[in-house]
Amino acid sequence: MLLYFNTINAAVSAKVKIQKDISYGDQAKGTRNFLDVYYPEINEQPKDVLVFIHGGSWNSGKKDTYWWLGRNFASKNVVEVNINYSLAPDYQYRQMATDAAEAIKWVKNNISKYGGNPNRIFVMGHSAGGHLTALINSDPEFFLEQGIVNPIRGVILNDGFGLDMHEYLLQAVKNEQTASFLKTFSNDPENWKTGSPSTYFNNIKNPYLILVGERTYPAIQSQSKRLFEMLSAKSEQVTFKQIAKKKHIGMISQMLFGRNELYSVILAFMSAH
Repeated sequence: MLLYFNTINAAVSAKVKIQKDISYGDQAKGTRNFLDVYYPEINEQPKDVLVFIHGGSWNSGKKDTYWWLGRNFASKNVVEVNINYSLAPDYQYRQMATDAAEAIKWVKNNISKYGGNPNRIFVMGHSAGGHLTALINSDPEFFLEQGIVNPIRGVILNDGFGLDMHEYLLQAVKNEQTASFLKTFSNDPENWKTGSPSTYFNNIKNPYLILVGERTYPAIQSQSKRLFEMLSAKSEQVTFKQIAKKKHIGMISQMLFGRNELYSVILAFMSAH
């Protein structure tokens, strides 16, 4: 589920500039391989970069919905990038992750043109976007396919869903949503494993900020907490923060407001790393 707005005109202010619909890959793949860059008008020194990967159950969602995320971060002196990626049922998770890795490669190679520091790229994902963020960061094949070393300096999971899809698809009560997930991950339990970021947690070397709504879905609560515990046990830099009274959609929609507490939490995480 996503919030939709009728206009993005408010995204551009005197202090924020935007470049929309930049192709980050082969346009023959369709209209999903585009991204938007929001950046401060004043470009004095390289700035931290935040790439946002939207949610939508892997079958919906678009970058344009989150113009306010770009505006708010850029107004706080961060270069922010919203990306689109391929969606189910036409594509499965592996193509989606490949798209995300390709988009981040574009950011690595081009973000300096917009005042961003290519050595300080952070990636945040909400819901299914959290899954894709965690997957490309932990499974090395996706950046190897792009011919680059993983450029992600830190990961922010905002109520990330699907950290262990193998567990979820084995245990969840079957319903229409489960059937939709199977279009993304297939009916093969081996794909559920290879598509689960938790499978590769031993590869994680960079910092994680795990944000979870107090009233979100039980699977997100349990799997996020488990990832935190696993990373803590192997002495990786990881922070877990539960946000009081927030449900799943509220975890991202609250960031419509530039004074929302998550901005301070995320900026402090980025500054510390």
